[in-house]
Amino acid sequence: MEGIPSDTIFCYNEWDCFLRPLTRLILMVMKKFLNDPNHLTTELLQGYALAYANKVKLVDDRIVVRAKPKSKDKVALVTLGGSGHEPALSGYVGEGMLDASVVGDIFAAPGAPKVLDALRVFKDHSGILLVILNHAGDVMNGNMAFDMAKKEGINVQKILTAEDIAPGINAPIEDKRGLGGCIPLSKVAGAAAEAGKSLDEVVAVAEKFNKTMATLAVTMKTATHPQSGQYISELPDDMMEIGMGQHGEGGGTGPQKITAADDTAALMVERLIPAAKLQKGDKAMLIINGSGATTLMEMFVVFRKAHQVLTAKGINVAAGRCEEILTVQEAAGFQMFLAKLDDETQKYLEAASDAPYWVTR
Repeated sequence: MEGIPSDTIFCYNEWDCFLRPLTRLILMVMKKFLNDPNHLTTELLQGYALAYANKVKLVDDRIVVRAKPKSKDKVALVTLGGSGHEPALSGYVGEGMLDASVVGDIFAAPGAPKVLDALRVFKDHSGILLVILNHAGDVMNGNMAFDMAKKEGINVQKILTAEDIAPGINAPIEDKRGLGGCIPLSKVAGAAAEAGKSLDEVVAVAEKFNKTMATLAVTMKTATHPQSGQYISELPDDMMEIGMGQHGEGGGTGPQKITAADDTAALMVERLIPAAKLQKGDKAMLIINGSGATTLMEMFVVFRKAHQVLTAKGINVAAGRCEEILTVQEAAGFQMFLAKLDDETQKYLEAASDAPYWVTR
């Protein structure tokens, strides 16, 4: 507008006029392309649904479902989790994978009533499998919604993913976090559901895969929370931490000097092999999941070394992926995922799927 300085702030009211300079300061510190951080989750889901309108849609502002629902005579898969980890979890809603993702605020679980709303959408299906990642908020709200759905007579079962081995292979389940393994598990279970398997059969194959999953993360630079601009944790510039959680939680080896890609990959895969119950002659799935700032170049180098270690031990890497699956904003690092395969789980991993971020033909 002619005669008005370009940095003039237009306000709807006094409170808005107070908040806008603060929002601008937070965005300058983070260097992120955002608007009002309070509207972030709503805006990102709206954009996602518009970008992939042929595959997904919003039932309301927090439930992502398939654009073309599957037949009601098949089992539906529903999951829940906080936003800020894109493409997980909503990026894997689609044919052959998830039927719905219930989305919370940044790094925060959605409330139980919203999860129950999603379960009700599929109450007339032949059953529902609710996939819950082992984080306190997800578990609490997922279990509450599960119990309420059962009381309403909805045919639902649940599975908990907790494949993080940072606390130790034999650590209590409550100490193990659910990391990126929920996505390949959803691929296996989703393919079984698409094939017309019963709810009990879908649960059985998902649990079989779940018992052999193992994930270990490494971080060398943590992320900022996009609503506050605060770092979720801190590491010195020359340090990394193996076993840091996806929200900056400790519980790993503690900070150590950054090591070369081969050394880091070898150390991590050696810890994962026994956790995935792998032996010579077995088939495995290997995933390097970038945390947000780590380049594909680095991830391929890491994948190469992990593959070499597995091959040298007589383990056949029958399935692999190297990409961003479950991220933590601009965190630098990756999750290494390993799982033992048999003919059934390999078949379902290779089955057709058409989710926005996992397409198999």
